[in-house]
Amino acid sequence: MLKMHRRHFIKRAGLSLGALAVAASGDLVANPYGKPIGLQLYTVRGHIQTDLEGTLKRIAEIGYKEVELGTFDFYGKKPAELRRILERSGLKGVGLHFNEEQLRSGPEKHIADAKECGVTYVGLSSLGEKNRKSLDAIKRNAEWFNNLGEAIRRAGCRFDYHGHNFDYATVDGVVEYDELIRRTDPRMVNFELDCFWCVRAGKDPVDYFHRFPGRFPLLHIKDLKPGFPPTTGHDSRPGAFTEVGRGVIGWKKIFKAAPQGGMKHFYVEQDECDRDSLESIKISYDYLHQLQV
Repeated sequence: MLKMHRRHFIKRAGLSLGALAVAASGDLVANPYGKPIGLQLYTVRGHIQTDLEGTLKRIAEIGYKEVELGTFDFYGKKPAELRRILERSGLKGVGLHFNEEQLRSGPEKHIADAKECGVTYVGLSSLGEKNRKSLDAIKRNAEWFNNLGEAIRRAGCRFDYHGHNFDYATVDGVVEYDELIRRTDPRMVNFELDCFWCVRAGKDPVDYFHRFPGRFPLLHIKDLKPGFPPTTGHDSRPGAFTEVGRGVIGWKKIFKAAPQGGMKHFYVEQDECDRDSLESIKISYDYLHQLQV
């Protein structure tokens, strides 16, 4: 009888017995909130250039289940072909990024390609500097985001914007990133909060989850080495990136607050690696797989 009550409680709470383990401390363990650990493929771009299918299989062997495509050309494949390659590798392509020029000049084709590839989220990787210099520019971007998001939603996908540290700069008395969130329709526009770039700018991801609940269904999980002071400028110094759990970012508090921010998917990303990138993504996976929240 006691076991049946416990199963009934867990089921009602929306938690799978297979997704959760309980540590001696009582904290929940194994893949934060039972969500699959994803990978932004930009991290292993060097390997992908020489062996796409072999690299994808290795990613799946490590334990990753989902990927975000970090390319604007589907790695030289047709979108449907890439979808089949991912499926054969045991991976689900959940999102991808296009650049600003692609989504301004010919969004219809790129949206159709994303749909054919099987992704849910169609992302904009970054905004050019000329479109971030004034409040008027931010207003125009917000209007464009709303219209683009509506078109992507009609195609059956969702639009998201991925920010960098320079998006947190103050322009005409407002923080660019904050103003974009305020001026966009939550039904049309999502945000992919990159925890590294947020912290790099001197901001706190948890603060954003609290102030803008539900706006961040996607997260980039990458860590910051000590010794790099906050900046919202284009910092050319290399070497700031490290494996998740080996830097200064407080992942427990971020994942604890992430559901309020709307987290549905999260991706390990490491722009630069001090060791082989496949080794780096395993270190990050192992840390997240055992993370206590």
